[in-house]
Amino acid sequence: MFTDLWTRFLELSPVGQALAGTLFTWGLTALGASLVFFVRQENRKLLDVMLGFTGGVMIAASFWSLLSPAIEMSESLGRLSWVPAAIGFSLGAVFLRLADFVTPHVHLKAPIETAEGIPTRLERTTLLVLAITLHNIPEGLAVGVAFGAAAHGLESATVATAVVLAIGIGIQNFPEGMAVSMPLRREGFSPAKSFWYGQLSGAVEPVAGVLGAAAVLTWQPILPYALAFAAGAMIFVVVEEVIPEAQSSGNGDAATMGLVAGFVVMMILDVALG
Repeated sequence: MFTDLWTRFLELSPVGQALAGTLFTWGLTALGASLVFFVRQENRKLLDVMLGFTGGVMIAASFWSLLSPAIEMSESLGRLSWVPAAIGFSLGAVFLRLADFVTPHVHLKAPIETAEGIPTRLERTTLLVLAITLHNIPEGLAVGVAFGAAAHGLESATVATAVVLAIGIGIQNFPEGMAVSMPLRREGFSPAKSFWYGQLSGAVEPVAGVLGAAAVLTWQPILPYALAFAAGAMIFVVVEEVIPEAQSSGNGDAATMGLVAGFVVMMILDVALG
C-alpha cells in the first residue's frame, strides 16, 4: 500500500507535491489543536519542551534541507557558493522582520496592550492567530521551494529530501496547533472555537507552499536564493518567537533539551532518509 501511495505521489506535478506536503503539515497543526477537545489546560512544562523541540527542528531543517542544498547548487552553477546563500538568508530574515513590523499581532501569553504591528482594534484572539499565521509562512514556503527544487534534477535537491522536510515541519506543527488552541480554551472559548482558531493558524502553509514551488519552477536561477530565503525566515521565527516563548515560564533547561532533541531528530531524518 505504501509503495502505491509513493508511486502516485511521484506522479504528481511539483506543485501538486508541494500542495500535498503542506496539506500534511496543516493537518498536523489541526491534530495538535484537536487536543483541546480532550484536555482543558495544557501542561506548561510539556508545552515548553515541545516548543523547544519545534525550534530544534526548524534550526536543523534550515541548514540540512535549505542552506546546504543552496550552497551546493551555487557551486554546481559556477557561482561563489556563499553569495546566494548569504543574500537569500538575509532577505528572508528582513522580510519576516518587516512583516512582523507591519502585521498586527500579539504573542502568546502577552496582554493585548503589547500588540505589535500597525495599530488596530482587532480582538486579542485574532491578533494571536495572526502572529502564528505570520510565522507559518516560511514553513510552507520552505516545503514548496524544496519540491520545486527537486523538479530541476539537481543532486542536492530530491523529492525524498523535500518529503523529509515536510515530515519535520509537520512534526513541529503539532505543538504549534496546541499552543494556540489551549490558551484560547483557558480564556473561556468553546472547544470547537478554540480548535477552529488553532488549525486556522496553519492554513497559510498550503498557499505559501504552492507559491514557492511555482516560483522556482518558473525561474531556476532563483533556486539557491529561494532556499536560503526560507532558511533565513525560519531562523528569524525561532529566535524571535519560539525560543523566547519556550524559555518564558521557568522551564528553560527542559526547553533547551527539547530543542536539542528536535535538532537531532530532524538531522537524522534528513541525513538518513533525505
